[in-house]
Amino acid sequence: MAVDNSIKATYDEQGFVVVPGLIPEEDWEELEAACQRVIRKTREGDWPHRRTVGKQFPPFDIDNPDSWGVQHVMHPQLNEPAFGKWYTSQALLSAVKQLLGCSDEELQLELFNLLINPLDHDFALRWHRDDVGEKATEEEERSALQLWHHGVQWNAALYTDSCLFIIPRSHKNVRTPEQRQLSETLEPPKNPMDMPGAIQLTLQPGETVFYNSNILHCATYSSKTPRATLHGCIGDIRGGSTRARNVLQHGLDWMKVDDFRSSLPEDWRARKMLDNLLIMQRNSGPVGYSLQN
Repeated sequence: MAVDNSIKATYDEQGFVVVPGLIPEEDWEELEAACQRVIRKTREGDWPHRRTVGKQFPPFDIDNPDSWGVQHVMHPQLNEPAFGKWYTSQALLSAVKQLLGCSDEELQLELFNLLINPLDHDFALRWHRDDVGEKATEEEERSALQLWHHGVQWNAALYTDSCLFIIPRSHKNVRTPEQRQLSETLEPPKNPMDMPGAIQLTLQPGETVFYNSNILHCATYSSKTPRATLHGCIGDIRGGSTRARNVLQHGLDWMKVDDFRSSLPEDWRARKMLDNLLIMQRNSGPVGYSLQN
């Protein structure tokens, strides 16, 4: 599918853009089946890498059996090649390159996870920027926002998804006093629409929202509404180590093994993307975690 040339202008101005049709019809059934298999493994306790209810951000734990996400869906032990195939697909990477303004050689493989509905508990994430602490000063916030142009995050919905709330243009602006008051707490909001400037995004099946992950955003997870939303990010090596903490905090040492490299599609671009990530890993010391739980 050809990507509309206007998406970059919208993305740069608003901090997000919704793009339809990035999951080819001929790949839909394969991808949906892979999602259902990894969801089942996670819920049955056969896949330990999961986002647990009660923990909003890394590090996740195993204290709660209920899950709101499946981590590392391209892991070779899951043996689901549909994920790697879509992550490195022409349609997705064309959109990413347009949004980042980069070349194939500059793409950096990063995260690919799956957001799902918990079974027994409703859950929510607080208002946050992915790599800016909730107590950051106005100057710290402004400095961080100026650096965050070398990666893009996305949610691609297999089913109708109304979980995400964002504040348009907040990727460029520090919080107002009212926004700061509602985003300094570690508690999720009772009503996300109480936040000044907030909107709720509803994705239809097959739609993908790309967003700057330092936009102010939060999310709600209903145990009553099925969810399977592909959640990932890709970087641009021109950012150097600016994305290291936000990406490596998820634990990506498994990507160093030969089994992972050989599981990727037979495409020079996929291997170059992996090499770029491994360079960032080697050049980064201990990274810690971006946000508090």
